[in-house]
Amino acid sequence: MRRLLFILMAVVSSLIVVSCKDKGPDTAAIAAHAAKGYYDQLLHGDYKAFVEGTYHPERIPDNYREQLETAAKMFMAQQQVDHRGIKSVKVQGCDADTAAHVANAYLIFSYGDSTEERVCVPMVESRGTWYLR
Repeated sequence: MRRLLFILMAVVSSLIVVSCKDKGPDTAAIAAHAAKGYYDQLLHGDYKAFVEGTYHPERIPDNYREQLETAAKMFMAQQQVDHRGIKSVKVQGCDADTAAHVANAYLIFSYGDSTEERVCVPMVESRGTWYLR
């Protein structure tokens, strides 16, 4: 009887170990965290880092990069006028297609006027890094 109990415990332990085995990082969670990070940079006024987080398959000219940074700055200024600014960004979820290396991250923008907006942020993975599309 004792031997049967020992074997049963060994089998159950093995099943627990196999079921808890690390299956690797959740691709959707990584993409969503990256999207939130880029928007957090935007909230903190780091427009250059926000633009660097957008996907460009090739190097873009400096004047175009400056235009993108100016557009990001104008976006934040408009949000200040429309909603008293974006106060925080939270991840609501993410759908990822690992075969195509794309994802849609769903973020919640909480505004200064106490409203919230759900935003779909398309993402693309390139060389192991997730970028805004």
